[in-house]
Amino acid sequence: MRNTRTPLLTVLATVMASAPFSAWPEAAYPEQVYWGDTHLHTSNSFDVYLFGTPNSTPDTAYRYAKGLPVINPTTGTRWQMSRPLDFLVVADHAELLGSVYRLFNGDESLRQTKTGKAMLELAPDRSEEQLQEIYDAFNYAASNQENKLGASGKDLYDDLHGGDKRTTAWHDYIETAERHNEPGKFTALIGFEWSSNTNGGNLHRVVFQAEGGDVAKQYIPYSYLESDDPEDLWKWLETTSDKTGATFVAMPHNSNISIGQMFPMQRVNGEPVDADYARARMKWEPVLEVTQIKGDSEAHPALSPNDEFADFETYDFALTPDGARPEPTKADYVRNGLMRGLELEQKLGVNPYKYGMGGSTDSHTGISAVQETNFAGKGQHDSTPERRTHKTGIGSSMGWDMAAAGYVGVWAKANTREELTAAFKRKEVYGTSGPRITLRFFGGYGLEGSPVDNGKLSEVGYAKGVPMGADLAPAEGGTAPSFLVAAMKDPQSGNLDRIQIIKGFLDEQGVAQERIYDVAVSDDREIDETGRCKTPVGNTVDLETGRYTNTIGEAQLTATWTDPDFDPDVRAFYYVRVLEIPTPRYSLLDSLALGIDWKETNRPATIQERAYSSPIWYSPES
Repeated sequence: MRNTRTPLLTVLATVMASAPFSAWPEAAYPEQVYWGDTHLHTSNSFDVYLFGTPNSTPDTAYRYAKGLPVINPTTGTRWQMSRPLDFLVVADHAELLGSVYRLFNGDESLRQTKTGKAMLELAPDRSEEQLQEIYDAFNYAASNQENKLGASGKDLYDDLHGGDKRTTAWHDYIETAERHNEPGKFTALIGFEWSSNTNGGNLHRVVFQAEGGDVAKQYIPYSYLESDDPEDLWKWLETTSDKTGATFVAMPHNSNISIGQMFPMQRVNGEPVDADYARARMKWEPVLEVTQIKGDSEAHPALSPNDEFADFETYDFALTPDGARPEPTKADYVRNGLMRGLELEQKLGVNPYKYGMGGSTDSHTGISAVQETNFAGKGQHDSTPERRTHKTGIGSSMGWDMAAAGYVGVWAKANTREELTAAFKRKEVYGTSGPRITLRFFGGYGLEGSPVDNGKLSEVGYAKGVPMGADLAPAEGGTAPSFLVAAMKDPQSGNLDRIQIIKGFLDEQGVAQERIYDVAVSDDREIDETGRCKTPVGNTVDLETGRYTNTIGEAQLTATWTDPDFDPDVRAFYYVRVLEIPTPRYSLLDSLALGIDWKETNRPATIQERAYSSPIWYSPES
């Protein structure tokens, strides 16, 4: 094992006896990481409008992502990103897409419906309280429960959704995306969100495509109101792709509040998960959203008790009006889902949960603002420090329960719709809780050994191995794979504490287990014989000022590592988690601004921001 501080583009590699292999031709691999948000909502989403943000537009969303100054739709003040994004998906809810906005802005075809009339009567002044009452009524109506609108789920469908009621909003959005798309400079990926909420569990998927508006205008987004079963979504994706030529990617999110349904053993129809289910799911869902505003889904301390970093932005507020906070299950968290996938692959021959990892915002403000020092909140109800003392309207959560997160880094050959989508398809992406940490991760045979003078990490990684998101075949003689990992800090954020490799594997009984290895640590700390560094990095945050210093940690860390517990006959996955040093959480900064004790926020004063790579999988010969 090596723990080095060499320049990021200087790599560690060897001339071990194993023959080199690569899925990439020479010089055909990506050398640039692009940053984006695949999950942003505007007032075309019914909940954004009903949370009191009626003036959030896709145009504002794109201009903000491009780095231009905009008027924040929730605060009415000027906001501007410190650094523009490279790409954006405005992913408004397919359900009632644009209908609430159009109804309250004078669309007579909607105003004359039963539901439209009831909405206008319930919210004559469009006050925040009145709009919240409509939102609550929608939640009950979707379950055909009594509500103040006197509406059923069928009424919502017939009056605000079905037929061509969403076409105008969808086409307007497409035209805005086309106008802002600048290949090579900024990419506007066209997409939407399918927002299934089966039994109160978040089973949402963001869907986007590689093609432009000519393809997107050939369909209307598939919604929860057509079906709450993800298998029906995959069938629609298959049919629509065949008909239009669309190249789709669907991304699940917020598995942390799926109420045990995101990584199931049983399908929605009651049948067990089988090989056909696994193949369909992995065809359309190569990557999931591991971290976002509604919490972090990587791991939970109750499910990973030996992981001292698992309790990070833990959020357990179900999307139900009753304010439920269900207990975590193995079907709710990504690490456990990946582990469950190994177990099912052993049984079915196919892994239904072979996911890459990304991050995004799920902002309902229309702007992708997630810096701790510049956080716009989830929506109108938590957009300013003063409002975060109150409930958000999402379950029983309060404002400070939301996380300032996240973004997705994509290793692509160009900043275009086609190349970015291709990178998602091959899972060469990673998620962060907000900071733009640069992360490379390769696995292969022949990566361990002496440094290569003036060599580039990508050249060695692709020549002798495979990148994040790929598969490793067994080596002759059962040789253990080695891994090359390098991380560089975000220049505008904290130094790096450590790099970890998280391994999932099957034990002798075929039950999935997990193991965490520290492979690179800062400040000359030691990694012990168990593969862990037990010495904390420290904390420089001043709780009285909210300031911190980068006098601890490192700007960059690199390492090569070989699994000391490798068994060539055992299925396994490996992914990287990079941790920053502690920095102030936005709730601390809010408390200082409000003149209250940070403990009143019921959230920690400091956090360790992080990045998660997509895994590399190892499978023994069948």
